Amino acid sequence: MGIRNFLIEGVSGTGKTTVCDALQRRGHHAVHGDRELAYQGDPETGRPTDGFRHEHHIWNVTKVEALAADHSNPATFFCGGSRNFPGFLHLFDGVFVLDVDLDTLLHRIDQRVRADPTEWGGRPGDRELLTRLHRTQEDVPRGRVIDATAPVEHVVDEILRHALPSEDK
Repeated sequence: MGIRNFLIEGVSGTGKTTVCDALQRRGHHAVHGDRELAYQGDPETGRPTDGFRHEHHIWNVTKVEALAADHSNPATFFCGGSRNFPGFLHLFDGVFVLDVDLDTLLHRIDQRVRADPTEWGGRPGDRELLTRLHRTQEDVPRGRVIDATAPVEHVVDEILRHALPSEDK
């Protein structure tokens, strides 16, 4: 829904949801992709699948295309992770990849799971997968890496500095 569209990605626990909330508080149009666009499906075909598997966490490409085509806002920030990002990456003017060290990442996941044991990261094998994904970055698109260990307001400032002309911040 922006004249310019940006993807904010990163491994689970890097702060995508927190950044999205902060952008919204500042009055920017930001979409919680994991809440508003995501479902379990085959990354190649888009067909829905049963159960939950990390590799089947995808976004509805038609919805992403529609939001990106609506130019009623100066910019839209799509925040979240998706295994089918290659199918819509071309719609974005820029990609920001949130990054933290492994200890910070695992601490954040532990806090999330303590608050809600059903959250991603709480099932057997999740921690090992998360550690591998952090190391390899295999399911994160390439983009401008943002140090997300900084306070969220600094992270958002850094994203906006690169995304928008000074008059739009």
